Amino acid sequence: MLKSLITALAVFAAFSTVQAQNEAASPTDAQIAMIAVTADTVDIDVGKMAAQKTSNRAVKEFAETMVRDHTAVNVKATALAKKLGVTPQESDTSKSLKADGEKKIAELKAMTGAEFDKAYIDNEVSYHEAVLGVLDKTLIPNTRNAELKMLLESARPIFVSHLAHAKKLQASLSK
Repeated sequence: MLKSLITALAVFAAFSTVQAQNEAASPTDAQIAMIAVTADTVDIDVGKMAAQKTSNRAVKEFAETMVRDHTAVNVKATALAKKLGVTPQESDTSKSLKADGEKKIAELKAMTGAEFDKAYIDNEVSYHEAVLGVLDKTLIPNTRNAELKMLLESARPIFVSHLAHAKKLQASLSK
């Protein structure tokens, strides 16, 4: 089951890049906004579930950080979209991301204890790697609006920090 989580995320990263390139050569700012909000929302939903389900203090704190930080980015993205008069637009990439997130939650819900903690953190490592790849290769380079691009660039260090934190937890859970 864990391998399927990791494989699904690797497929998402590759799919998102290809799909974004196929959507009129590159995604529009409205599509980019929706992809960013959807990616954050997926991690918020998984984080909320993890914070309730885990009994590991470090995993719980990490999950709560994911909820707090990704919610803050979504608030900024939503406010910026409103300011710019941009309505985030669904794309095949954002729809796929949402569906994959729902599947991930269902898979994690079936787990308990240390198995859950490890699968959740492994998922967070893979997810943040995939999101950073999509940010760097698709979203930031294709964003036309300077303010939206600046928001994505300012959020990037947060995702890098989350990835480092998740990798540290992953190593401690593997011991």
